[in-house]
Amino acid sequence: MRINPPVVVGFDGSTQSCDAVWWGARDAALRGAPLLLVTTIFTPTTYGVPIGMPATYFDEQEGAAKKRLTEAGELAKSAIGKRELEIEVELASDPPISVLRQISKTARSVVVGTRGHGEYTGGLVGSVSSSLAVHALCPVIVVRGVAGDGLEDDARPVVVGVDGSIHSQPAIAAAFEEASLRGVDLVAVHAWSDVVLEVVFSKFENVDWQARQDTERALLAESLAGFGDRYPDVSVNTIVVKDKPGQNLIDHSGRAQLIVLGRRGRGGFSGMLLGSTCREVLHGAQCPLMVVNSHR
Repeated sequence: MRINPPVVVGFDGSTQSCDAVWWGARDAALRGAPLLLVTTIFTPTTYGVPIGMPATYFDEQEGAAKKRLTEAGELAKSAIGKRELEIEVELASDPPISVLRQISKTARSVVVGTRGHGEYTGGLVGSVSSSLAVHALCPVIVVRGVAGDGLEDDARPVVVGVDGSIHSQPAIAAAFEEASLRGVDLVAVHAWSDVVLEVVFSKFENVDWQARQDTERALLAESLAGFGDRYPDVSVNTIVVKDKPGQNLIDHSGRAQLIVLGRRGRGGFSGMLLGSTCREVLHGAQCPLMVVNSHR
């Protein structure tokens, strides 16, 4: 295992992957970590060159891939200005999902755009980003529209979704680290309703919502306990709302520089690898989203 694991960026030349390179380069420089830029030339064929393509097809694909990596490297350099950054590149010939998942075993994080070339353009999140959010063995950052924006000078807070389950603990730890690294506040959001409670309890007149709110505040405080001692430089703002968590976090994403979530939450079935809240935020967040593996 590498002493200083890299920040890995999957790059295919799309606008979204350029955003990922920009964000990943600045994040790596901020951490003093190397940056690994990865692209693939995988072409699903059974017997050699695809039918109707010239014999030089794979040579042309390799040349285009090398050009992509050169462009990605230049973009990374422009993102960090005069700061130093160790940049490595890797050209792979397997499907991008399997390549990035394998690399995630020894990576600090994997950064991808919301969509890449060849993705269904009507979807908000592409197959690579959504699959990595489920299967990667390190944190995955799905980046949306940040190229040209400042990262280290960004005063917007880091936001973490807390549901009180064991699955959110790794996400809380990651969020404190991110806030400390960036010198910004941490907003811990606990939205404790998975349903429209007024509809469910409409026939009951004596529901003590204030008592329930107090209980949920105590649960949030318990979830955050101990992290303040480890990160005394991080100012924490807590928000407890009687609301469905997915849309609430999406609303916060417009005022945040990063949303941090665990892969699964309190209501997820054991066989469900990506929780419903994480899936909803993945599709709707207006800022980068970090998905943290709860079982690493």
